[in-house]
Amino acid sequence: MDSVALLCTGALLAGGLYWFVCILGPAEQKGKRAVDLSGGSISAEKVQDKYKQYWSFFRRPKEIETTEKVPDFVDTFYNLVTDIYEWGWGQSFHFSPAIPGKSHRDATRLHEQMAVDLIDVKPGDRILDVGCGVGGPMRAIAAHSRAKVVGITINEYQVNRARMHNKKAGLDSLCEVVCGNFLEMPFADNSFDGAYSIEATCHAPKLEEVYAEIYRVLKPGALYVSYEWVTTDKYRAENPEHVEVIQGIERGDALPGLRSYTDIAETARKVGFEVVKERDLARPPSEPWWTRLKMGRISYWRNHIVITVLAALGIAPQGTVDVHEMLFKTADYLTKGGDTGIFSPMHMILCRKPPSAASES
Repeated sequence: MDSVALLCTGALLAGGLYWFVCILGPAEQKGKRAVDLSGGSISAEKVQDKYKQYWSFFRRPKEIETTEKVPDFVDTFYNLVTDIYEWGWGQSFHFSPAIPGKSHRDATRLHEQMAVDLIDVKPGDRILDVGCGVGGPMRAIAAHSRAKVVGITINEYQVNRARMHNKKAGLDSLCEVVCGNFLEMPFADNSFDGAYSIEATCHAPKLEEVYAEIYRVLKPGALYVSYEWVTTDKYRAENPEHVEVIQGIERGDALPGLRSYTDIAETARKVGFEVVKERDLARPPSEPWWTRLKMGRISYWRNHIVITVLAALGIAPQGTVDVHEMLFKTADYLTKGGDTGIFSPMHMILCRKPPSAASES
């Protein structure tokens, strides 16, 4: 009888682990499986060391705003977190306002479609996705607009993931992915009919540099929209709690220093853009974007247990547990930033390259 009970217990544990990892684990039906978690382009035995290097670098964000090493460490960050993001969050690495009656996935798609609607592109237009990740927004935008989307990401592993997803979705004829630094883009002047960036340019040490590159590659008269990570008018630099929250976000998301909302339009105008519209999409009447983080706490704990077990068994690389713990703590800082209103991940700015720029080029 004891043997039967032991066998049944073992079967239940095995079945529970399978359900935990292979069924409950993936964020999306075509997402990453827990058993396939990796360090991106980093070999498994080097994940822990790379994490330590990353953490040492970004724990002092205000000291590195102008360093040339930032792009390399952003690349390292996305090697470390891409699989975890895909598995635990989905293929769109950004936030969106909650919409009553809509799933997180539907709210995300509507947020992405709004970006391309703002830049007023037509089917067949060639548009740029600045910091495309694994291409979740790219695919939603291409399917919605039928424009040809060219995405650029600094991370080669993300390029390969995005191309695979594009092919699976049957959108590879509309979606192209290029590996490169958005501070030095390998595109000709005046070659795009529009451009967008969704929570990506926050990784640039100087916003002026990436905006200048986007300005350069846009055709005269073309529109560009960005959803920027910013501190809001409620942030107080003399408040230690505010500072701790913002620095926690910076450390956990590979940011060389968050910008104030007042800096965005000023920077856009400085490089030559006309500012058409500017609005914080996180402000009321928008529903809170951070509720997904609050509601996901059980999922975070579940995922952390799964990753810990997989790392102990040698299935996931050593260091994956540390990376996930960092993201778990960062989620708390992001939630506090949303709750207090001192941080927004979706300060929207819509810009136009003046038609007169044609005579200047």
